[in-house]
Amino acid sequence: MDHTDDGFVSPHALPATAHSYLSRSAASLQEAILAPDVPARYACAHVAALRAAAALLAARARPAPTRRRPQRNAWVLLTEVAPELGEWAQFFAAGAAKRAAAEAGSTRAVTEREADDLVRDADRFLAVVEQRLGLVPHAAVAGRIAAPRAAVGPRAGVA
Repeated sequence: MDHTDDGFVSPHALPATAHSYLSRSAASLQEAILAPDVPARYACAHVAALRAAAALLAARARPAPTRRRPQRNAWVLLTEVAPELGEWAQFFAAGAAKRAAAEAGSTRAVTEREADDLVRDADRFLAVVEQRLGLVPHAAVAGRIAAPRAAVGPRAGVA
């Protein structure tokens, strides 16, 4: 895989799985925007971010030696493979329990505001991943949801 000195992956060298995850991330993001209820919106947005992370992992990860290592989740792996995205990884990892509750049908797991914010954050994260992979970022699809009042953490523009 062709990597530049700054950690970017040459777009022509991206594996098909990375492109597939990016496409699936965009589809999950669109599903989040169209979701009829708050828990589904939150869960779909979180899955969109997870799929974007998987795309970056597919492009950058190196196979581990045959020695068995403890299994780690995508957010831990993302921090190892792309430390510059560590704040994003922490942010989305912190929402995993809420996503699980939302997927289990809890209508109290997340607020409408949290779901809308996560859709915007997942949209921005997908664009950051696309840039890191040397691609032109997609046109923001989360613009149909009202802008947040105050930007904090990844919403503050961490790239």
